[in-house]
Amino acid sequence: LAEVAYSQSTGQREQLSRCLQRGIRRVQDLCKVLQLPTVFEETAVSYFQRAVQHPSFRLVSLEKKELLGGCCVFVTCRQHNWPLTMGTICSLLYAKQELFASVYLSLQKELELSVPALSLADLVKTHLSSFRLFQPVADIPAPFLEDKEKMVARTMQVVELASETWLVTGRHPVPIITAAAFLSWQSLQPPARLSCPLARFCKLAGIDLPPPAHLRLKELLEILLSMASRLSWLRVFNLDKKTVVKHIGDLLQHRIFLLKNAFCLEGEEEQCGKGSPGEGSPGQGSPGEGIPGQGSPAAQGRPSGGKRCHEGSPRPLLPPCLIKPRKRLRTAAPSASDSAITGDEPISDSEIEQYLRGPEEVRAFRRAKDWP
Repeated sequence: LAEVAYSQSTGQREQLSRCLQRGIRRVQDLCKVLQLPTVFEETAVSYFQRAVQHPSFRLVSLEKKELLGGCCVFVTCRQHNWPLTMGTICSLLYAKQELFASVYLSLQKELELSVPALSLADLVKTHLSSFRLFQPVADIPAPFLEDKEKMVARTMQVVELASETWLVTGRHPVPIITAAAFLSWQSLQPPARLSCPLARFCKLAGIDLPPPAHLRLKELLEILLSMASRLSWLRVFNLDKKTVVKHIGDLLQHRIFLLKNAFCLEGEEEQCGKGSPGEGSPGQGSPGEGIPGQGSPAAQGRPSGGKRCHEGSPRPLLPPCLIKPRKRLRTAAPSASDSAITGDEPISDSEIEQYLRGPEEVRAFRRAKDWP
């Protein structure tokens, strides 16, 4: 038999490398676990083959090559608007989110892939679909079971409220969704569920408790308490972080009105800032200065503009990082010996030129500098 030239061969006898074969099987297994359509699997495999052949990924570590298949699946799901979180992929691959994120960004940059942002509404539905609270289970009490549609609708409203109050911006969405789902679940049947803590709720639902979920829950409760203080029929109750959950339905129903009244707008914040400083200073005092009868008890009993802004009016609606900034380490103050000027400090040539003013001094300095 005559030998067939390579240019005329069909390429059927060519074999893939072991690394590429293992990676393709890993991508296919991951798609089966996530129950993705066949089109998703084919797209993810094609992305993985392109990535392995790219020069940027040839010499990376074995750990990053194993994460490369998960990144291809994640990109495919995002492109098809399939709600999937990075935390889900990392839990299936037993990978660190920081390392996975770096590989994902490198893949997106090197292959020039356009990845749309994930919709928060789709993410809420996907996250709540994994809860075990919607079907009767032996280890879940009957009062803790809830209708899925009601749960999703109420959680969506709480997440939208969190988004409008700067609690979502720049943060991982899963802890916020978990805290919102917990409050929604409690508010649907408060008498039987108020005593259930967040940790037990996550255990019953069969999900992991994200560490920041407690902080997001605290921030959401503070927002709800501020809104409840502006609702007329709730002012008679002494509401706290537990009892305010009973009235989440009313607060969400009048959300727009309560947010406008519970938080100070930008223009009102500037007025507060102008009225508060210098109450005793001339020209910027209280509104009663220079008015006859200022010394009367009625005039003294009226609060000034600054006091009214700080005591009675709401706080400005700002991101939590501005309201409660992180504490910075104090730098040690320089000692007297370090700050003392001795006259022996070195002076650079550029600094000397700053002290030369006249043209004669400049010429003299240049002549001295050029002297051998």
